This record gives sequence, structure tokens and C-alpha cells, in this order.
Amino acid sequence: MFLLPLPAAGRVAVGRLGAKRLWSRGLGTADMTKGLVLGIYSREKDNDVPPFTSAGENFDKLVSGKLREILNISGPPLKAGKTRTFYGLHEDFSSVVLVGLGRKGAGVDDKENWHEGKENIRVAVAAGCRQFQDLEISSVEVDPCGDAQAAAEGAVLGLYEYEDLKQKKKPTVSAKLHGSGDLEAWQKGVLFASGQNLARQLMESPANEMTPTRFAEIIEKNLKSASSKTEVHIRPKSWIEEQEMGSFLSVAKGSDEPPVFLEIHYRGSPNAGDAPLVFVGKGITFDSGGISIKPSANMDLMRADMGGAATICSAIVSAAKLGLPVNLIGLAPLCENMPSGKANKPGDVVKAKNGKTIQVDNTDAEGRLILADALCYAHTFNPKLIINAATLTGAMDIALGSSATGVFTNSSWLWNKLFEASVETGDRVWRMPLYEHYTRQIVDCQLADVNNIGKYRSGGACTAAAFLKEFVTHSKWAHLDIAGVMTNKDEISYLRKGMTGRPTRTLIEFLVRFCQDSA
Repeated sequence: MFLLPLPAAGRVAVGRLGAKRLWSRGLGTADMTKGLVLGIYSREKDNDVPPFTSAGENFDKLVSGKLREILNISGPPLKAGKTRTFYGLHEDFSSVVLVGLGRKGAGVDDKENWHEGKENIRVAVAAGCRQFQDLEISSVEVDPCGDAQAAAEGAVLGLYEYEDLKQKKKPTVSAKLHGSGDLEAWQKGVLFASGQNLARQLMESPANEMTPTRFAEIIEKNLKSASSKTEVHIRPKSWIEEQEMGSFLSVAKGSDEPPVFLEIHYRGSPNAGDAPLVFVGKGITFDSGGISIKPSANMDLMRADMGGAATICSAIVSAAKLGLPVNLIGLAPLCENMPSGKANKPGDVVKAKNGKTIQVDNTDAEGRLILADALCYAHTFNPKLIINAATLTGAMDIALGSSATGVFTNSSWLWNKLFEASVETGDRVWRMPLYEHYTRQIVDCQLADVNNIGKYRSGGACTAAAFLKEFVTHSKWAHLDIAGVMTNKDEISYLRKGMTGRPTRTLIEFLVRFCQDSA
């Protein structure tokens, strides 16, 4: 059973007239602490009766057809993602929420690049569980709706709310599977969603709480509790200096908060000498922009500029919980980007671990500076592949908005694997260009080997990726720019407003599929 915080109350769905009639039939002894979410599909033709899921059909039989009876008088057929609440139908449940699942048998939508049926389940179950939050019902059983993993993801993601620092916390709601089947898939969905929620928690936490040191400690605790096959190194400034990570250190020196280079290992492969997969994440725990300071409006959101580190570390924690047969390494350069007398100045030149010099013409393009050294270090492990994630550019948000993570990669094989995983999770990716056209704008530099910004204003996400490519020699590398998917307003209905933790589930699914392909 997964305990979740109870968000604020909202509107209660319709269905009370029928409920009163049923209460009058002597069913007024229902368990007031338990609710039930059941699914119903759209009707295929105008005169068809909308079909229940198998769990819904069984429940309707259990209550002698009363669910169908009350549904028929409660209003028009339920659309996908909509809910309707009924009361007093069965003594085991004080309330039953019907959720619209859209058309039955919906599969992969090639235009939307996701599995429509799975996404409909996530949306519907999240909406249904939130109805019980309104009613302050502490325990909810959830219809698997034909895909228990998607249903669990909808419940766990939909019920999450960050309130770690509030004195007065809302009551908890537990969501569990209705029925005895599909338990393994349900538990897998809970694990996937919990991984994303860990990333959400890390990203949402205020920067004075989520310092580089604190971030590393939380990941260490989570990873060590996930599996005994793990190792954590919280590297101090002295180690970073020994590694000659001058690019990383140039960003960190503007803050009084000490930098940390977090290195985590999960050794799940039965072959100890098997080459690892290396994930790298940008870990700017607060980004003021440095001397090239950002506007004050919405600067508070830059507490989540460590979203790359949060997602890759959470994915590795989840892989360890799953016991995947693969060796993984996570690397997260962690620091603040602050303005001070010690901070980088526009026009400064710094040297990266691989010896390349970098002209820093904009101190707010700092993520690529810390990633440059981490990517160089990643190669020392002779990995099978390298994936980095970073809230790198506002230009990525302009290009794709919150619809998908932008992927820049030198490997079509790696792109295809990431894309296939994203179709399954609904947390989509989209391939972006990594042309020489953009590289020329980076290497045409007056004072150094490369510039940390492009010559022109256009294509900022692409020139940032081209910069990172200068520090990569591996033939299987992908850069995920997650700036556009960092926050959610109302675009993803099963995520509350705030930090999203995207694309953690896609990274986990990628790892699951990688292991299946390698078996």
C-alpha cells in the first residue's frame, strides 16, 4: 500500500440524487473510510451502451445492476478523463467514482507519439483518486482498467503534492489495487511513479534546503536503501580540483555553498566487469545567472535547475529497486551559480578537464560549463553509452514547450530506444538537430577553443548541444534538454502544478528495455 499526501479539496462530482435513493434502500452502513475507482469506456456508436471495464462489470453485478441504473440517470456519458461520484452502492465502499477511459482498445497513436490507452488510464485514475481527496476518504481501491501499471502511475503521480515544509499537513490517502490480479504490474507502476515523485521532491525543494551537500545525502540514502549493490561517492572541492575540472569550478566559485561532485554506482550485472551505462545530470541547485543575472520575475523556479541531476539519479534509484541486470553510473556536478566578487565574469577564459579552453561570454550559460567536465569524466569508465539530462536552455522551452523533451544525439540506435520508451510512458521525447552548422557558431571564438554561447541569438538549444558535443568522443551519446518539461501548469492533468520530475519514467523504461534487449 502506498501512502500519499492529501492535496486540497476540490469540487465533488455529481450523483447524489441516486445516492440518496440507494441509502434509503438500507445500504447506509458503507465503510466511510474507503472508496473505489472504476473505469468506463466511451460508446463506439451513438446508440451503444458505454461498456464498463471488467472490474466495473463485476461490481455492477455485485450490486444487482444498480451502478448502471444510477449512471443512466446521472447525466450524459462520461468523456475521457471525466469523473462521476456515487454514494452508498455497497457496504464496503462509502463512495464509487466512475472515470472515463475514452475508447476501448486504444493503442499507440502515431500522430501523438504515445500509447493513447495507457495515457487515458493515467489521466482518468488520477482524476478519480483526487475526487476521494475532496471527500477526505483515507483508502482508495483502484480498478486496473486493463493496464495496472498505468493505473498505478496515475494514482501515485496524481496524488503527490510537495508539502514537506508545512506545519499543517493534509491527511494521507492510500491507493491500492482493486482485485487480486495484476499485482506485479501495479507494483511496477508504483515504483516508476515513485521514482518520478522523488525527482519532483528534489526539484520542488527550496534552494536553501536543497543544497549540493543535501542533494547528495538524499540520493545516497535512497540508493543505499534500494539495493546492496550500490556505492556512493560524495566528492568534495579538493577532489574536483585534483580532477582539473576547471570549467565546473569556475561556476561554483561564485557561491559560498561548497560544490559537490556526486558519483553513484549500481552494479546489477551478473558480470562484474560488464561496461556500465553512464548517466550525467546538471546539478545547479540554484541559478541566479551569475554576473549575467536573470530577471527577478520567476527566478524562484531556478531552484529546479538541478532537474537533470534529479531525474538521472532517481532513475538509477528506481533501476536498483527493480534489480535490473545492468551496471549503471550516475554523475552529478552540484553547485550554485551566484554573483559575487569571485564569480565568473563575461569574457573570462576557463579550462575544462580535457584541456579545451572556454570563453565565458554569458555566465548564465553555466550548465554546459559544469557538464563539460562531467562528460569528460564519464568517458573514463569506458561506458556502453552516455546520456546526459539538463534544464539547459530557455530556447528548448520556446521550441517544444512542455510537450516533449528535446533529444540531441549522435546515435540513431540510441534515439530509437529513447523514443520507443517514451511512447510507452507518455513522457515524450523529440529528436533535435546536431548539425555542424551549430558547431561552427561555437568554435568561432576570439579568445579560446570554444565559446559558451553561439554567435547568433537563434537556435540556442542547438548551439548548447553543439557545445556539449565538443566534450564527447563516445559514439553513443544523447543530450536531453529538459528545460521545457521542468514545470507543469495544467498541461499534464495527472501532475499537479509545479515541478514535474520529467522524464524520469522514460529513463527507467529505457533501462528496462535495454536489459530485455541484452538478455
